[in-house]
Amino acid sequence: MRPQRRGPISVRVHAGASLDQLRVSYAVSRRVGGAVERNRVRRRLRAAVHAHADALDPARSYLFGARREALTMPFESLRRCVGELIRESGR
Repeated sequence: MRPQRRGPISVRVHAGASLDQLRVSYAVSRRVGGAVERNRVRRRLRAAVHAHADALDPARSYLFGARREALTMPFESLRRCVGELIRESGR
C-alpha cells in the first residue's frame, strides 16, 4: 500500500499479514536532525498514536514517518494528523 501523508506525518499500512499482535513502528530519518531531535519526534509520534490506540486495527501493521516540521508543530495538530491518517487507513 502507498504511504498516506497528512502534513509532516505519513503512514504505511500493511494488511493481511498473519500477525498475532498489533505492530506499530516509527521511521524518523536523519534529515529531521540529530539523535536528540529524532528521539523527540519519535516520542511525540508515539504519544499521538497512543491517543488513537482504540482506532488501530490489530490485523494490520503500521509504519509512521515524520518530517522535520513534526518537531515544532503543536501537539494537538500532530495528534489530529495522526488520527486522520489512522481513520483513512481503515477504509
